[in-house]
Amino acid sequence: MSGTESEKRPASPESAVVLLSGGMDSTTLLHYVVRRLAVGKVYALSFLYGQKHRRELEAAAWQARAAGVIAHDVVDMSFFGALTPGGSTLTDQALDVPRLADLGAAQLSQPPTYVPNRNMILLSLAAAYAEARGVADIYYGAQAQDRYGYWDCTAGFLDRINAVLALNRRIPVRVQAPFVAWRKAEELRLGRDLGVDYAHTWTCYRGESAPCGNCPACVERAAAFREAGWPDPLLRVCFTKGRTGRITAGPGGAYGGVVPETERTLSRT
Repeated sequence: MSGTESEKRPASPESAVVLLSGGMDSTTLLHYVVRRLAVGKVYALSFLYGQKHRRELEAAAWQARAAGVIAHDVVDMSFFGALTPGGSTLTDQALDVPRLADLGAAQLSQPPTYVPNRNMILLSLAAAYAEARGVADIYYGAQAQDRYGYWDCTAGFLDRINAVLALNRRIPVRVQAPFVAWRKAEELRLGRDLGVDYAHTWTCYRGESAPCGNCPACVERAAAFREAGWPDPLLRVCFTKGRTGRITAGPGGAYGGVVPETERTLSRT
């Protein structure tokens, strides 16, 4: 064994960092890590990357509390949209989120909802966050989209980013993506077994009072629930006014505008 290899410090196998957007994939993953893998110390990490709404982040805060993570940190990189003008319909206010039905076949391999290099940036920040805490494993909810795809949610991307992280001479962090080859209906069936409350998730690319039903994310979510064989609880909740503790139509979202105590925002001052 070389001197460099002998000096590497093993990170704790009893801890993990989970990238938590508040969507269906990352929420299922969070509860999988906590309940199925029984990891004792789980850190949830979310990002403000210039997206047009906070609906997912509200759901992420709820799910972090439900899972009992030891910390839920939100990284403020809201400058990212201004840094990448025209790069994505999710971050550029001048661009409309498309309907999936309006996308041509050539667009489905990388639709206009793709955010330039987002996952590599988020995973790089997560790797620094994990390394500083002695955590060996980062989990992110890459999933083989059923109707469209992103290059930074593929097995090839996962292999390459792990090859880079393995160069670390002290604490080699590894990215895990257990759903990278799964379909969404498979995730839902796992989530049902784990007791995940999907009423407290947000998938729609538009941050309105209820899911739009026609953006790429909404279409795939609806198809997954149909295939899994049960109704989407979020739809029932969104159209039930004033139900306490639920995501309801209105400006306050899930928490009436109150940020839970477990959510901390990390930003440059």
